Amino acid sequence: MKKEIYIGYDPREDAAYEVCRHSILSRTISDIRVLPLDLVNITHVFNRPIEQRDGRLWCPISEAPMATQFAISRFAIPFLEYKGWHLFMDCDIVCLADIDELFQLADDRFAVMVVKHQQESGGTIKADNQIQTYYSRKNWSSVVLWNCDHPANKRLTLEDLNSWPGRDLHAFKWLDDSEIGELPKEWNHLVGVNEPNPKAKIIHYTLGGPWFKDWGLKYPEDYGWVEEYKNFRKQKVAVKY
Repeated sequence: MKKEIYIGYDPREDAAYEVCRHSILSRTISDIRVLPLDLVNITHVFNRPIEQRDGRLWCPISEAPMATQFAISRFAIPFLEYKGWHLFMDCDIVCLADIDELFQLADDRFAVMVVKHQQESGGTIKADNQIQTYYSRKNWSSVVLWNCDHPANKRLTLEDLNSWPGRDLHAFKWLDDSEIGELPKEWNHLVGVNEPNPKAKIIHYTLGGPWFKDWGLKYPEDYGWVEEYKNFRKQKVAVKY
């Protein structure tokens, strides 16, 4: 079965999406499909209101800011796919390994598998002048292996998806702790949060990155994103679309 990877898509971060997609395709040998998780394509399941307040995206249900358009839409995956394992990741990511290595970690005992970060406090502003919010299990949902066959995921209903506060969805409140599997930390390395890790397989620029105007090069890992962008530009014609 062809493996499917959904990447969160926000038109403000199109360059980040393209680089993330390229980083996966250029390193993966097996048959995969990489798809943008774009709000315009999932209105049949995702109809939560999104507002603009003070120039920022705002979720009126959560009464909280949203850093990206896909902040909550990632939880639509079980309604888009009903069988097998599927991967979601934020767009501000560079993958440095064959993504098949991550799928090989899938364990049918679990409904989802994530890197279980402990990130309860920090700076107040993140990428693109967005407000940094902290909540239970922050960043667990930024890279998720979804087991769409698992009966526990059936507890999440469309009504829940479109009415629960985002913090409850990000905390996987419909699951028991025993149903959330743990991935090795190298599969979601947080730039500017975790100490640099030369063994990291997924580099996650959670605070922002060089695709934003005037970002510069703030962290050692930023050079890696710039190199990946250059490779994407050079090989754009050869990338498998």
